[in-house]
Amino acid sequence: MSTAAAARGAGAGSPLWLRGGYRLLFGCGAAWAVIVVTLWVGALGGRWTLPIAMDPLAWHQHEMLFGYLGAVIGGFVSAAMPNWTGRPTVTGWRVAAVGGLWLAARLAILFSVTVPPLVGAALDTLYLLVLLAYAAREVFVSGNRNKPILIILFLFAVACVLDHAAMLGALADPALGVHMGFALVLLLISLIGGRITPAFTRNWLMRQRKGEGLPTLPNRFDMVVIGMTALALAAWVAGPANHVAAGLLIAAGALQFVRLARWAGLKALSDPLVFVLHLSYAWLPAGLILLGSAMLYPLLPVSSAVHALGAGAMGAMTLAVMTRATRGHTGRPIEADRATVLIYILVHAGALLRVIAPLLPFDYMRVIAAAGGLWAAAFLLFLLVYVPMAVRPAPGAGAA
Repeated sequence: MSTAAAARGAGAGSPLWLRGGYRLLFGCGAAWAVIVVTLWVGALGGRWTLPIAMDPLAWHQHEMLFGYLGAVIGGFVSAAMPNWTGRPTVTGWRVAAVGGLWLAARLAILFSVTVPPLVGAALDTLYLLVLLAYAAREVFVSGNRNKPILIILFLFAVACVLDHAAMLGALADPALGVHMGFALVLLLISLIGGRITPAFTRNWLMRQRKGEGLPTLPNRFDMVVIGMTALALAAWVAGPANHVAAGLLIAAGALQFVRLARWAGLKALSDPLVFVLHLSYAWLPAGLILLGSAMLYPLLPVSSAVHALGAGAMGAMTLAVMTRATRGHTGRPIEADRATVLIYILVHAGALLRVIAPLLPFDYMRVIAAAGGLWAAAFLLFLLVYVPMAVRPAPGAGAA
């Protein structure tokens, strides 16, 4: 039986929106991105007070990293595992339970003034451990080679625990968990983005019968670049003010630019679904160089560099992957319509405006609000366009 047939059989009694975790979790992640940015910008501007027991900045950082990205990572794992392992898609009550667990964690942390903070911490960690257990079972049962992903997922759960400990005042370094989780997501982008971007570009060029100058597929050079990036990020996590870490970050960023240049991105300029992968990945080397440079020569604040990596690399790449994966897994054409192109424009514009905000001759808070509005609008548009795709059959197709 094929993977697709097995998936249909496993989910035949489930509603469509529960046939694969990505259908639920991508939408949850996008919605939470909009909510968190809106609440944070309003709190930063003094419009309201959040019902949280921790520092508002700590909440914002935690929820963007372990809330929004935690849901997107869960959706990606649920979509990718059947392709990687040949095993059936998880469906039904298990998808609903995982989604409910993620939502319970978000609400418990948001209302931590009334809900004991340990409750939110426990639910948050449990969600990530359930995700890890699912991925580990699928990988080991199938004998799949993607075991490094399990290490990253485990360390991401550890980072979540450390960040909760920091918010509870039980950790000497309050930034350790956030920096660790941040670094791990960037490594995921380097690993997964570095695999799918040249592969999808190569496939598209072959379909266009452009067989010359194809992207270089992953080889030893890529392993060196990923290793250098991991070393630089580890040095940053261990001591973010370290000049050695700054130099390593700049070197890793330069190598990542060389890596990106080998993928023939400009040849795919006419296909937004392919080109956006290159454009989104470019935020990773740019952000690494900006972060290292900000630590040595603070022409731009470290916060701008961090947002180049967060709002830029993470935000843009997640939308690039979510749009493509939703189309592919729901039987829609693998092509970008006008709404999809607008999603990409909004997320990149929002990230760019946030990065350069300190340099602009305008009121800083208004620029921050505008940047957050553009960035959140991209995820809101994703909700309006792509969630209906995830929960309804493709035109002319059955519910499976």
